[in-house]
Amino acid sequence: MYGSEAWTITNKFKKKLDAIEMWFLRQMLRIPWTAKKTNERVLQEAQSKRSLLDKIRKRQATFFGHIMRQEKLENLIITGMMTGRRCRCKQRERLTDGMAKWLGMGSVVAMLQKTKMHQEWRRLIANAMEQGT
Repeated sequence: MYGSEAWTITNKFKKKLDAIEMWFLRQMLRIPWTAKKTNERVLQEAQSKRSLLDKIRKRQATFFGHIMRQEKLENLIITGMMTGRRCRCKQRERLTDGMAKWLGMGSVVAMLQKTKMHQEWRRLIANAMEQGT
């Protein structure tokens, strides 16, 4: 989980993360791979309420809000205010795009405005965690 605040979570990465989390749970519960247990049953045995992905998303959101409230270099980099040109190839998904999608915000600009209000940002994160999106 070290450095997970800066990861961009794509669908491919999400599937890999879910698979490795299930593998970890099966190892901790000592369930052999030959046992015919579904993932739902393993999750019930583990009684895990929040997945690894949820924990990473929460860490990202709190770190993102922290960075956006400061007026430093990190803020400029994340908002894309740096000088220079981007490559002409297909653009990658940015951290801000994934964060806005997870929080259910309409646009990145609206999300950036919400980060300035600390209590409202924390409430927005809590609502996203409850919904489990």
